[in-house]
Amino acid sequence: MSIYGQYCPLALAAEIVCERWNMLIIRRIIEGSHRFNNIHKGVPKITATLLSSRLRDLEQAGILTRKRLTHGPGHDYQLTESGQALAPIIQSLAYWGQEWGRDMVIKDLDPSFLLWQMHSRLNTSILPEGRTVIELSLTGEENGSQLLWLVATDGKVDMCLKHPGYEVDLTIMSDLRLFVETWRGIRDIRHEMGRGSIRASGNASLVRRLPDLLLLSAAAHVTRKRPGKEKALSAATPVK
Repeated sequence: MSIYGQYCPLALAAEIVCERWNMLIIRRIIEGSHRFNNIHKGVPKITATLLSSRLRDLEQAGILTRKRLTHGPGHDYQLTESGQALAPIIQSLAYWGQEWGRDMVIKDLDPSFLLWQMHSRLNTSILPEGRTVIELSLTGEENGSQLLWLVATDGKVDMCLKHPGYEVDLTIMSDLRLFVETWRGIRDIRHEMGRGSIRASGNASLVRRLPDLLLLSAAAHVTRKRPGKEKALSAATPVK
């Protein structure tokens, strides 16, 4: 942990919250990930060893508690009152990032993180009863073509990096960058579907209701303000 050596309350807060990865880990727990593997899926570029270290640091700082599971190996991670108080602060920072953060580059476009976000941002109320399998077919400048899957069963959604072994009900096809820009609200999903840059096939009802099924990023409603390609793209994209 970096120590600033100042009594300033901001410095004391930054020592723990601004340590690399800590804020993202806290965010994942706020969003409902309470097991080590689930937290790791939401922060896929951190090593398991470093994640374990960061979780211990946050526990020692009083941000979270760790309790061993009564059934099976592993622990349950929950935020303390101190950790819960960070929720609106971190949300505000996410909105600031949507407004003023740098434009994305290729190495930011992580398909597995996109899938993780999507699994927690589906409007499952419009899905039929039972199991629904959604296939995401993405092309990209660096990663070529990738297939990813979401399996929704009676309101619970699981993410799969390998074919789940069930018949696919809905396939979504797009360029990775374009889809991420749409997920972030920089592009309008109905406009992109209308011009064919986002395509869907399968169950006719799900295809028709795709814009209602994808809840998009929690910051998608925030308007881009930093000058650059993304702001220009947002301003040039009609909203239907």
